[in-house]
Amino acid sequence: MQNHDSPVVSADSVAPEEIAHFSSLAARWWDTAGPMRPLHAMNDLRTGWSMRHLPAPVGADGTRRTLLDIGCGAGLASEAFARAGYDVTGLDASQAAITAGRLHLRQHPLLASAGPLAYRCASAETLVAEGARFDAISALEVIEHVTDPAAFLRMLAELLRPGGVMVVSTMNRTWRSMAMAKIGAEYVLRLLPVGTHDWRKFITPAELGQHAAQAGLRVTDIAGMVPTLGGWRESRDLAVNYIAALVRD
Repeated sequence: MQNHDSPVVSADSVAPEEIAHFSSLAARWWDTAGPMRPLHAMNDLRTGWSMRHLPAPVGADGTRRTLLDIGCGAGLASEAFARAGYDVTGLDASQAAITAGRLHLRQHPLLASAGPLAYRCASAETLVAEGARFDAISALEVIEHVTDPAAFLRMLAELLRPGGVMVVSTMNRTWRSMAMAKIGAEYVLRLLPVGTHDWRKFITPAELGQHAAQAGLRVTDIAGMVPTLGGWRESRDLAVNYIAALVRD
């Protein structure tokens, strides 16, 4: 496991205004009724779908597989992956979010059967420079916040071992996503703080596939994620939220 605790060496892939925005929300990240409540609501779906596509948490030789949860925030998905048995590194460029994740982990320790979980405040560039490699990567609701999605996927591909699997969830750039994920969620229903998303940075499935191919990754599955009265469910509808599995051959 990559187990460092160093400051950000380079955060070129992360827009400073994005770091500042999510840092301001860090203290309430684990509040299920707070500004991150949509992530809480969809977390079971996105982590469950991810684990159906990622390598098993423990290999045939009994070794735990390493998983990088990039853009982990305060660890909603990181803790779920660790509970499933992965050796997890939760990485985020926001020190406030990482501090909140560590505090939650101290206050709510994982069971002994869980895999290790270590948080680190750093960027993808830092890990690439260190030569880090992982068996699996999760990038959930992250790529729409970076400065250059194509370059970001190339960096993640460098961090993924051959045969490894990466799961990416994001939002499609459609008029429906403008109405629902931007205007509706931020201005009408107030499900998210205003300014959480920039619709122009949403990524179509075709664009994700193109960026993946340029990075040496192959899309193996894709599914929509749609809200219901009881939470979220998997769907064939990719118009707003979707999740994809990418393999490095």
